[in-house]
Amino acid sequence: GKLGRYPPWPGKIVNPPKDLKKPRGKKCFFVKFFGTEDHAWIKVEQLKPYHAHKEEMIKINKGKRFQQAVDAVEEFLRKTKGKDQASSHNSTEEKNRCNSSEERGKQATGEEKRKASLSEGKVKKGTGEGKKRVSSVSSERGSKSPLKRAQDQSPRKRGRPPKDEKDLTIPESSTVKRVMTGTVAGFKWPPSVSEPVKDSDPHFHHFLLSQTEKPAVCYQAITKKLKVCEEETGSTSIQAADSTAVNGSITPTDKKIGFLGLGLMGSGIVSNLLKMGHTVTVWNRTAEKCDLFIQEGARLGRTPAEVVSTCDITFACVSDPKAAKDLVLGPSGVLQGIRPGKCYVDMSTVDADTVTELAQVIVSRGGRFLEAPVSGNQQLSNDGMLVILAAGDRGLYEDCSSCFQAMGKTSFFLGEVGNAAKMMLIVNMVQGSFMATIAEGLTLAQVTGQSQQTLLDILNQGQLASIFLDQKCQNILQGNFKPDFYLKYIQKDLRLAIALGDSVNHPTPMAAAANEVYKRAKALDQSDNDMSAVYRAYIH
Repeated sequence: GKLGRYPPWPGKIVNPPKDLKKPRGKKCFFVKFFGTEDHAWIKVEQLKPYHAHKEEMIKINKGKRFQQAVDAVEEFLRKTKGKDQASSHNSTEEKNRCNSSEERGKQATGEEKRKASLSEGKVKKGTGEGKKRVSSVSSERGSKSPLKRAQDQSPRKRGRPPKDEKDLTIPESSTVKRVMTGTVAGFKWPPSVSEPVKDSDPHFHHFLLSQTEKPAVCYQAITKKLKVCEEETGSTSIQAADSTAVNGSITPTDKKIGFLGLGLMGSGIVSNLLKMGHTVTVWNRTAEKCDLFIQEGARLGRTPAEVVSTCDITFACVSDPKAAKDLVLGPSGVLQGIRPGKCYVDMSTVDADTVTELAQVIVSRGGRFLEAPVSGNQQLSNDGMLVILAAGDRGLYEDCSSCFQAMGKTSFFLGEVGNAAKMMLIVNMVQGSFMATIAEGLTLAQVTGQSQQTLLDILNQGQLASIFLDQKCQNILQGNFKPDFYLKYIQKDLRLAIALGDSVNHPTPMAAAANEVYKRAKALDQSDNDMSAVYRAYIH
């Protein structure tokens, strides 16, 4: 069942029956829930302190059974209070261990670039199984963590002790040291468990999504900082690609890398691949763009076919569906260099039909295919801070690990080919619509006699505050429309997102309205300016 709909519930850590084996590969405790006879293995990072969350949980849970569970907790605490006083020295020692563990978890969270609710995963052996503690297990809804959403939707596995789903009001709010940051993953009995990950970049995350039974899907987050590898709910385990740290940096793959397309995004990507020690062969339609990278140590490929034939993994990042098809299917194109074992990774933002067609022709020649469009702009590309959305050959995704770490801060594996294209178009649809709304607000402020700078100051103090909002408003106020993300490309993405909506008969009126404004801006010769130049569509 979708356990995320159940409220948190109090429980205590107990010793499991001798004949009940602990799930392999996970740090977990055997928890018995107060007020019920339910019990389960619960992962250690899914436990929270009872006292710290008691009032909050009582507000959330009004049911009679929950109140009975809380009463049972209080009774348990009263009974054990005397024992705790008698062994105060040991209790203090245990408490200190737990507190220091939690503090370390908080520090780790502060270092993460993405709040993936995984800091509690950094658990020390000091919280041994044999100690009796009252725990609170959480299955709150609405978390932003991909991992949490995944666990909320994962299918039930055999062997789960509770038999009546209605009685399974899962844990949260009792007396221990840790809480669930997802749903009750302890109730899952995975057919296989991932091994620890060797990934090393402390600021990079992998998010992997595996599709099992529809509609159930499961995100898997692997953070290098915490070396967390969550259980798999499918039939095979998911592991991030092997990448070992050398003095905190990335160990580049020994595979030969090719890169086709040195535009705003491609240039920054190639520069970072070279900085991290990868062997890179480059090609661009206008060859002079290659010169700078040759000076930085890249090799020059004469044609896309030559790059593919001489490299193990070839990346491409071009402008639109037509360019992506021409690159693969055209004269001396990628397809001519493909033979069994060759790998092709298309990072262009295109529609799902285009990427599916390209995948089919690559695979038909024995090649391996991964789509990996990127979310970001020129600055983020230069800084190696892109977000990579990948789908297709999962083994190839793992082989690209060091490359993705060099170019990005986060990568998502989204399953079958086409998923990344759809997700990327949706992301850019939201971004493009938001940019048009920003421009609309700034121009409305101007024509009604309001200060645009004051409007920006107000927005920056509110819930909409973001780097994107601030940078784009600054561009407009300064009249600086140097391209960070070409206006013509965001309009292309809006067009493709609207077509995606059409294909499933889903309305996209906001995107459609924004698209018209961008088309107006293109008619005013703003195509090669930054997307923020959509502002100019409102002042003519």
